[in-house]
Amino acid sequence: MNFLIIFSLLLPLKLSNMKLNLDLNEILTATMVLFAVIDILGSIPIIIDLRNKVGHIQSEKASIISAIIMIAFLFVGEGILRLVGIDVGSFAVAGSFILFFLAIEMILGIKLFVDDEPESASVVPLAFPLIAGAGSLTSILSLRAEFHTVNIFIAILLNMIFVYAVLKSSKKIERIIGKAGISVIRKVFGIILLAIAVKLFVTNIKTML
Repeated sequence: MNFLIIFSLLLPLKLSNMKLNLDLNEILTATMVLFAVIDILGSIPIIIDLRNKVGHIQSEKASIISAIIMIAFLFVGEGILRLVGIDVGSFAVAGSFILFFLAIEMILGIKLFVDDEPESASVVPLAFPLIAGAGSLTSILSLRAEFHTVNIFIAILLNMIFVYAVLKSSKKIERIIGKAGISVIRKVFGIILLAIAVKLFVTNIKTML
């Protein structure tokens, strides 16, 4: 909780120092990347299962904590990399591989990353790792290698608004879209994510060579 208070005090200072290089294309691309990686629509069956187990999902809390984790990583993640001697370009190349395998999962309907099944609907399985997981955090730093921070920040907020809406109405969405609809959405965004992963790799590998 102390961390959250400190972060909420430091965030306005970070934002005031952030150059307003607003770019609609960057915002849209970053939003689509995070949307595909978070894959909240594809997680609807897990969310419903959690709701059935515990009876209630803390949608607001999970969304806020997820946003804080992602935004914190957006600002301090590069500093953490410097401490271990890794530049953002190298991390972006590594991140492109993660995005590539996530895309393969979505397109082919296979599971490459095996996680323990969450046992409750508390903040831990929802905010982390379901929403702000390793793929999301890797993607944020990978995007920093190409995009302005302010555009990624906006993309995170847009995704968290959508995540909140999905968490609040997961049963209704599954009923409307159906399992077949969710599968189609996953495959479409998987192809988009695959293309972005290839672009991210090619762009950053050139700067390293």
